Amino acid sequence: MRLHRLDITAFGPFGGSQTVDFDELSAAGLFLLHGPTGAGKTSVLDAVCYALYGSVPGARQSGQGTALRSDHAGPGARTEIRLELTVAERRLEITRQPPWERPKKRGTGTTLDKAQSWLREYDAAAGAWKDLSRSHQEIGEEITQLLGMSREQFCQVV
Repeated sequence: MRLHRLDITAFGPFGGSQTVDFDELSAAGLFLLHGPTGAGKTSVLDAVCYALYGSVPGARQSGQGTALRSDHAGPGARTEIRLELTVAERRLEITRQPPWERPKKRGTGTTLDKAQSWLREYDAAAGAWKDLSRSHQEIGEEITQLLGMSREQFCQVV
């Protein structure tokens, strides 16, 4: 598996949008996630895990995923993780949005939007992304099969 790009919005400590370009980081070989306590190192790994499997390790996955939302995010910012990777010679893009309470479009208060997931594959011949699935379960099964490991095994390895 090779990670290419990770886009994080309103997730964990990241109130806004952040991008990690793994291609740029790995251009010189290996790279190290380094920083002081609270800098977001674990959150970057949680975001990768969430994109792949739709959940994060252990106690950080409390409730229905609403705990993944950043306390620093604006009320109208949707939590979203997008991961572009190559696995088994396939270029894939996984986008996941956990459930979130957003402001109502009319009136006051909030409403709960359901979780959403997308899996796309890059078709080099057509030069475009092709939609594969919007089913949370199908995407999880596809990723588990391609990686050859469950979320628990992935978390132990990483």
